[in-house]
Amino acid sequence: MGVDAACPSLYSLAQQYVKQKYHKPGNVYLGVVSRLDACATGVIVLARTSKAAGRLAKQFRDRVVHKTYWALVTRRPEPPEAEAVNWLRKDERQRKMVVCDAAAPDALEARLAYRVLRQLDTAVLLEIILQTGRKHQIRVQLAARGMPIVGDRQYGSRVPFPAGIALHARQLRFVHPVRSAPIELVAPVPRTWHRYGVQ
Repeated sequence: MGVDAACPSLYSLAQQYVKQKYHKPGNVYLGVVSRLDACATGVIVLARTSKAAGRLAKQFRDRVVHKTYWALVTRRPEPPEAEAVNWLRKDERQRKMVVCDAAAPDALEARLAYRVLRQLDTAVLLEIILQTGRKHQIRVQLAARGMPIVGDRQYGSRVPFPAGIALHARQLRFVHPVRSAPIELVAPVPRTWHRYGVQ
């Protein structure tokens, strides 16, 4: 999942955990259902069977998974609650996603809603409800509104963050792929957020 095979990754650690917990011989299957940028933190979903992975992936494709993120920015948005809609494409030369016109080649619609959760001493805590799942979507859309995420130098932040960027996948809500029961996963923020008064 984007790292050298010799380096530990969340994927390899999860495989090891499943192998030990369920006494699995040989290679352990894990389906990657949700992803995060390496510089972000929070909830991700891995499936233990291909059937579960397929059912979960369909929920993501059908946009029935409820995805909530937290982000720290240094500028308070006005209005403090809004929906953001942009068209994005990959800029190969700059090696990042950029906002573009809807008619641009390979343009993809990106849609999210955000609201201010709290005004902090040196930052603003935003809650973001992701409605589409484009690469770097939250980072690009907030930066396009003059609110780059703290620590995100790639998209214009000049404020350092202790590790990675201040973007956290706070909550995922979906339906269990076998039992059909509602599942809610909530990830606490890392210690790097505590200095901002977010816990």
